[in-house]
Amino acid sequence: MAREIRIEISDEAYEQPQRAAAEKHVAAEAYAGQVLDADLTRFRFVEGARSFIGQHAEGFAELFGGRAGRADAA
Repeated sequence: MAREIRIEISDEAYEQPQRAAAEKHVAAEAYAGQVLDADLTRFRFVEGARSFIGQHAEGFAELFGGRAGRADAA
């Protein structure tokens, strides 16, 4: 289900995504949605990696050596 978020930004801040959107031949609003979605996808990936490290670091350290608990590596 698509949802809508309305934000206000300055004219100066709007110009850059507007130019990038024009280069990709999409509306500025669609481009902003794509950028936000990509950023959130990256955020979810990093959080998942941190969770995985937190859950499995000790087991990996036992099997392969090294230090456990380095969740900041992600």
